[in-house]
Amino acid sequence: MMGRPLHDATVAVVGATGAIGKTCAEILARDAGELILIGRREDALHAVKERCKGRAKVTVSTRVNAIYPADLVLTVTSAVHEVIEPQHLKPGAVVCDVARPRDVSKLVAAQRDDVLVIEGGMVEVPGPVDFGFNFGFPPGKAYACMAETIALALEGRYEDYTVGKDISAAQADEIGEIAARHGFKLAGFRSFEKPVSAQHIAEVRERASVTIKRWRPAY
Repeated sequence: MMGRPLHDATVAVVGATGAIGKTCAEILARDAGELILIGRREDALHAVKERCKGRAKVTVSTRVNAIYPADLVLTVTSAVHEVIEPQHLKPGAVVCDVARPRDVSKLVAAQRDDVLVIEGGMVEVPGPVDFGFNFGFPPGKAYACMAETIALALEGRYEDYTVGKDISAAQADEIGEIAARHGFKLAGFRSFEKPVSAQHIAEVRERASVTIKRWRPAY
């Protein structure tokens, strides 16, 4: 939607040594052009790099500003404070923030109208489901962790599935297949608790096409 195919994109995973980060890195390495792994420990990053088999050229860094060349940033740290600031992102970048509390500073939304920030983890559950309480999503939408549990129950799989620090890419592929079979879908884009429209994406893309012309790396 931003006009940059994944096979031609530079992708960064922030928090790449965590349970979710290393699995996402392994999956993204299949198709991305370049992959930058960001984490706190270089030895752990190299261990994740060894798992990344695919077409992507993989590099590692312990500095968050190494995401600056990235067209797509997937951030999933366990930090208790914001780690991605406006100056870390190039024009046209897409940031998928899976972390809670969020990794992306609210200053990005306030100051950078040429980048797209979306939140991960919202799923459309099949059928007229009433969860009985409001956790901030539109009707029929659930957190991905909740949706995984529901999908496994529908499949008759009464087991611990993605519990612990080691989640394989094969597990991620399998739960995706199970979810699709039962009618679960991605639930559209949200950013800082608000829906993201096609018009907003078009505006970000247009603004980025202007600001990229005078873009210079900050680091």
